[in-house]
Amino acid sequence: MKKPTEKLARIGLIANPEKPSCRQAITRVVQFIKDRGAEALYDAGAAAFAPGPASAEIFETKALAAQADMLLVFGGDGTMLRAAREAADGTAPLLGINTGRLGFLTAVSVKNLDKALVKIWAGEFSLESRPLIEASVLPARSKETMLALNDFVIGRGDVSRAIELEVTVDGELLTQYLGDGLIVSSPTGSTAYSLAAGGAIVSPQARVFALTPICPHALSNRTVIVSLDSVVRVSILSRKLATILSADGQTQETLSPRDRVEIRHGKRCVRLVRLEGSSFFATLRRKLDWRGTSV
Repeated sequence: MKKPTEKLARIGLIANPEKPSCRQAITRVVQFIKDRGAEALYDAGAAAFAPGPASAEIFETKALAAQADMLLVFGGDGTMLRAAREAADGTAPLLGINTGRLGFLTAVSVKNLDKALVKIWAGEFSLESRPLIEASVLPARSKETMLALNDFVIGRGDVSRAIELEVTVDGELLTQYLGDGLIVSSPTGSTAYSLAAGGAIVSPQARVFALTPICPHALSNRTVIVSLDSVVRVSILSRKLATILSADGQTQETLSPRDRVEIRHGKRCVRLVRLEGSSFFATLRRKLDWRGTSV
């Protein structure tokens, strides 16, 4: 669906401050925005790379998502994951500009940035809604739930010993895992840690969780796909080893023996900008270098 360009009056810029490669891209984008009579808003990372005097007002991501008509996120998938969680309550869609390495969430490479901006202003893009997933630790320690776009990982701490986990789905026992941990990924997260651990690739439109064991001590353990409407409960059976719950590999909480982690589909989602002519499968072919075979 095309979006009217007159709505693009305020563009929020978010950047990874540890990637100097963002500077040139942000300079080009800011000039493009100004040439079209729009206004650029900055988070702290983008403001550090913005051209001109260092006097720009700095916004938190949540405020940018509420005030901007679109968010441009400069960095890699890690920057996109952080921005997605923090912008979940806002209305602005996100477009990722890859200044990092692989990047499944960042839709535009720096070399194609100028063409992408022209398409954006011509309304040649659509919006994809991606669900966030949430996790709660029981017994409850706070009213806050952890949010993730890609995945939750229940894994061992610093000691290189296997941990034991029990997993139920909608109250029914699935199995007990002995290994380095378990990845519970959203459809979006199937191409992240889950893929590296041997998990299935899932279309973002599929409403499923992928449960992928990490280095399981049983050759029969494989990824299990369950409905995104299910409640996945992971109980910590290990009594002496440290166990960690992490969200998107960025925020984490230490778990205690007998703790239970409940993971479910959240009420919030994030909207990603998809340029015309691009698709998930095209991205797979390009990023994973799928060339096919000839006989």
